[in-house]
Amino acid sequence: MSIKQLSSDIMKILFIGARLFDDVAMYAKEEGITTILTESNPKSPNLNLSDIHYIVPRGMEYPKDIAIKEDVDAVVPLIGVDKPLVEIARLKEELENVYDLPVVASGIETAQISIDKFKTKEFLIKNGIKTPKCRKISRNSLKPESYPLVLKQREGQGGSGLKIVSSASELETYFKDYNEAIAEEFMDGFEISVEVLRWRDESIPLVPVYKGKTTMEGFHPLKKTKTAPADIDGLDNEYLRSLANKVTIILGAEGNTDVDMICDMRTQDTYVIEMNTRPSGTRYLTTASTNINPMHELVNMASGTWSVKKIKKQMENNFSLEIPVGNYSTSKDHPKYFSTENSWILHGLENFQRITIRAKNATEAFEMAKKLNIKVIN
Repeated sequence: MSIKQLSSDIMKILFIGARLFDDVAMYAKEEGITTILTESNPKSPNLNLSDIHYIVPRGMEYPKDIAIKEDVDAVVPLIGVDKPLVEIARLKEELENVYDLPVVASGIETAQISIDKFKTKEFLIKNGIKTPKCRKISRNSLKPESYPLVLKQREGQGGSGLKIVSSASELETYFKDYNEAIAEEFMDGFEISVEVLRWRDESIPLVPVYKGKTTMEGFHPLKKTKTAPADIDGLDNEYLRSLANKVTIILGAEGNTDVDMICDMRTQDTYVIEMNTRPSGTRYLTTASTNINPMHELVNMASGTWSVKKIKKQMENNFSLEIPVGNYSTSKDHPKYFSTENSWILHGLENFQRITIRAKNATEAFEMAKKLNIKVIN
């Protein structure tokens, strides 16, 4: 543990998870906030970016004890995966109800819905929100199907458990690894994502991000070129923002929620497919396009300075382009913030790096990609 001597009247925030901490460390420092970080992996990056850090066992019991011991003013979980979200929600319930300590995360029921794809479907249908038709199927009750079908597991992310099958033999092969699945109709369309910020009954949707066409291969969006704002003929971005906002409010999510949709090319109808109540993989595109950094807004929520009115005044309308580059060689340690109107950042894990470009328009963004010697993959 590294400790600085700091005045007790300075705001202190506990951040849970080091992997995404570099997205907020500099901003919190600029805001004069003392940062305390908990992490289970002693080799995790970003530990020394905090004022104080603790290496703790997995789970939320130790972060809870540290939050109380350090007398922090708020807690911000920086968890980018689904599995711990319910446990975080339970932590939120206890700290807020017993200690009056805000935790910038969604509650238990919301987390349970968002991490379970079948509960997500039930939620959307119950609330009259369009979603692709689906049903449960199992290894022992296979019947003739209409193909293609999108098969998903109840829990999982990053393409885990997802397969698009085009025949009975492919369906049987899938069930060699799984006992049951959610079978969803395949839609020939475009994938769209909108991040929504919501805290203390106030919310604001940010920019629709275009994540590419749906494919029979089921490519994960991380492998696709993405742009923001979305620019699709016949598609109203304000409608997409409104729909994402509506879903987030009904869900009762707090913090940052990523609402994923598919726009049917044939009918131009929009269908909601899932909601992720955690930091989104589109956050760099959102930041570049709007000048609103969703991760920084989590800090503002925790510090009590968050305001929808303020965000509306700060929002910009830039063009952003994100390209998967695998591993990109650069001569300098490139910053993770956009320094000028036309600028770029490099981010992501080794072998899965991406470059996000901010520019005034699409032409300038693609020209910058060309100068960076990046091949744009559609």
